[in-house]
Amino acid sequence: MATNLVSLVMQFLTPDMVGRIATALGFDHNKIQSAISGAVPALLAAFNDVATQPGGAQKLADAARQQTGSLENFASMLGAGGQSSLLDKGSQLLSSLMGGQDQNALIGAIAKFTGLGQGASGSLLGMLAPIVMGTIGRHQSAAGTLNANGIANLFAGQKDNIAAALPSGFGSLLSGIGFLNSLGDAARTATAAGSEATRVATSAARAVGQTGQRAADTAAAASSNWLYWLVPLAAAAVLLVYFAVRPTEQVVQQGMNQVQNAPAPGVDIGKQVANNIANVRATLNGVTDVSSAQAALPKLKEATAQIDKTGGEVGQLSAEQRKLIAAVINPLMPTVNQLCDKVLAIPGVAEVLKPSVDTLKAKLTALAA
Repeated sequence: MATNLVSLVMQFLTPDMVGRIATALGFDHNKIQSAISGAVPALLAAFNDVATQPGGAQKLADAARQQTGSLENFASMLGAGGQSSLLDKGSQLLSSLMGGQDQNALIGAIAKFTGLGQGASGSLLGMLAPIVMGTIGRHQSAAGTLNANGIANLFAGQKDNIAAALPSGFGSLLSGIGFLNSLGDAARTATAAGSEATRVATSAARAVGQTGQRAADTAAAASSNWLYWLVPLAAAAVLLVYFAVRPTEQVVQQGMNQVQNAPAPGVDIGKQVANNIANVRATLNGVTDVSSAQAALPKLKEATAQIDKTGGEVGQLSAEQRKLIAAVINPLMPTVNQLCDKVLAIPGVAEVLKPSVDTLKAKLTALAA
């Protein structure tokens, strides 16, 4: 099975590990999870650029060798007394590989994409850099290729994976500051797809918003106000339909920002559904073999639990409201089912994930009923 470097790194970042990072940074778990989904491929894109420079592959090999043991110590260093040292070492690692100017540019891009701010974005990258290099070091050591040639060959084969993992909109942002030049055609394809995602999602949100406003006006005349707060849910859900086809976390967030002043129930449920489906897709897309399936199992169970919780909230709505939500979710089910079937077809994976996948599909089906 071909190596996917993004998946290898994400396997280490279990829900527990993400929770530790979120606690250390003082942010919500879901916000940090979303930020990590952009920061990991962004770091790999930056390191790929380093690998193409004279002597860059050797610098990466040396750094990876030094960080090979960092994965085992990472969790303990997040505890009291170790966090400051971890951040300092991670920041120094980035500076030695990228240079201060590029490091600051990447921090700025992460801050703009995630909304974490410069300080928190720099801290997040400082935490993730040793994980990324440690993962590379462990992988290359196991293959006996932890040297300049091995690193250069590794990154040469990862361009498509890195570009595909960049959240929609973030690729365009990184491309604008030159961070994706070394990815070549892979980056241009991903950026073009992201721009199309934004265009389609914006048009869909506008159309639904106009239709929803007319419905709200009609409903108001009939002294019924439930459609008023359901308009933002419909807008977010249409974004979600496109989101299920391509990884458009940023598009969904943009849509949510446009309706953030609307009454909370519709927005909250829309966010929950979007986050749950996104987590399921990200988890299943990271499964390539039995080992990655075992690493994905806790994430899959957590996503299923969240979907179950969302189902309880939807159950409190009226029959008419549930019908509208079902009409949005049902088109997503074929995509989810195909992804589940694809993952379970990998040799040995069904034995690990099938019970959880069956439970997940049942919860989604119930939610869409």
